[in-house]
Amino acid sequence: MAAARQLPLVVILGATGTGKSRLALQLGLRLGGEIISADSMQVYQGLDIITNKASLEEQALCKHHMISFVDPLVTNYNVVDFRNKATALIEDLFAHKTIPIVVGGTNYYIESLLWKVLIDPEKKTRPLGPGGGAADRRLELEKLDGQELHRCLKEVDPTMASRLHPHDKRKLARSLQVYEETGFTHSELLQKQQEEEGGGPLGGPLKYPNPCILWLYAEQAVLDKRLDARVDAMLAAGLLEELRDFHRRYNEEKVAESCQDYQHGIFQTIGFKEFHEFLIEEGKCPVEQSKQLLNKGIEALKLVTRRYARQQNKWVKNRFLRRPGPNAPLVYGLEVTDLSRWEEKVLEPAIQIVNSFLQGQQPPVEPIMLAHEPEEDKRRGHECAVCNRIIIGDQEWKAHVKSKSHLFHLKKSLKSHLDHHSAKCQSSITETSQTCAEASSGNLEA
Repeated sequence: MAAARQLPLVVILGATGTGKSRLALQLGLRLGGEIISADSMQVYQGLDIITNKASLEEQALCKHHMISFVDPLVTNYNVVDFRNKATALIEDLFAHKTIPIVVGGTNYYIESLLWKVLIDPEKKTRPLGPGGGAADRRLELEKLDGQELHRCLKEVDPTMASRLHPHDKRKLARSLQVYEETGFTHSELLQKQQEEEGGGPLGGPLKYPNPCILWLYAEQAVLDKRLDARVDAMLAAGLLEELRDFHRRYNEEKVAESCQDYQHGIFQTIGFKEFHEFLIEEGKCPVEQSKQLLNKGIEALKLVTRRYARQQNKWVKNRFLRRPGPNAPLVYGLEVTDLSRWEEKVLEPAIQIVNSFLQGQQPPVEPIMLAHEPEEDKRRGHECAVCNRIIIGDQEWKAHVKSKSHLFHLKKSLKSHLDHHSAKCQSSITETSQTCAEASSGNLEA
């Protein structure tokens, strides 16, 4: 086999429901690799069904890492913690000539393993939980009003402030924390990172020299139906019992004290907060009402899951397929629309691609690329004076100025301006008429 450092880092991308975990398991078995989960919710203990963790049987077949090792009450575990632990695992697997197979889910977790970063203000040895140091400072900042955070950031780092919305308290707090702990602005560090040899618009240089990126994709309509069916399968597998138990053990008391938090830790899991009303009202309201709340939660879960799948695909297209810089690794696509052709269309091509990387050869298929659109900046800020809103991203701005809401406020603003102008003109005419009348009266008297 090739030298350890030449082994590929296999990364399986794709929207939820495309079969990433299935392919990872099969590749692990066929190639003797081990699987590293890059899902921000799977690191926590609990909610195994809703976070779609590999079953114990699957974990017994092929070794899985980064699953169920963080206490669910910890809310300050973050991407830096993940990156440090996962990177050490990858290095260890390479040293033992074992292929690491990263599979996920969480965009910034995957990015932390692909690209080197210079921004790391948080202490590597900080404890988790109360007294966690840097993470606690970020949480402290997040308690401030979004407008106040945005104002503070604008004073020290106007460039980064222009890229962030006042509602995005987490990123605002993160940028302020970077400045407080490093003495450099977030935008300055990002610029240095991009200018480093091998860096580019996506960030610093690639961390590993031989990344093998596989992207599973399907027709959206087919994937939507598959995701709805998966929610139904989760319910059949005991999802409600899992949610009830987790709520009773970890969230019921918080709700009673009005201090529940669906923005941090495992509590932000897609599928938990969607059942909030059902969980707090069950047994306290009529059965029919409880059923309605349950159905509402189920439909909300299906909707947010479909929406999340679209966000994941959008990220892959923007960060990889449009190749916005020299440090964007090639991506090889595998279509999973027809699951009956899995072996032919997915598994065998995936094995061929990985084997090509192992042998230092060109894969038998061409990578997927989309036309790059350099004129569009997804982080550029636009201020709409008409609607009194800040819009982040060129695409979002284009959509906003065409929206019914903007056009309504624009029409209303123009009408107000015209009315004001008309009233001003009328007032001027009246004043002129009065002046002329007074002058005329004075001439007559003379």
